[in-house]
Amino acid sequence: MINSKSGFRELQAYQKSFSLAMEIYDLTKSFPSEEKFSLIDQIRRSSRSVCANIGEAYRKRKYPKHFISKLSDSDAENTETQIWLDFALSLGFISKEKYTDLLTKSEEIGKLLNFMMNNPEKFK
Repeated sequence: MINSKSGFRELQAYQKSFSLAMEIYDLTKSFPSEEKFSLIDQIRRSSRSVCANIGEAYRKRKYPKHFISKLSDSDAENTETQIWLDFALSLGFISKEKYTDLLTKSEEIGKLLNFMMNNPEKFK
């Protein structure tokens, strides 16, 4: 993990989503090469976008509607990542155990995002 005292990097949602994106990156190295420009690219992009949108949201926290909007984008990307995990499982690229582990982490991130969206005043 990057060691910095910059505000958004201190957020649990950012830390957990960054960690999940890195785990997905490492995992997808073992996917078949024919998936390079489809499933691999899609799941890497959506998982990275979760933490990127959290960082953007943090910079907009002074404006609650913008803050919530960016967090909503992050939540949508988190859901997209879950869908790509569904495909990875169905195609046999990951085990049921690994799928459950990654999905649980993603759902936890979703709960953190939901808390942030429902309590924007706590992040000013």
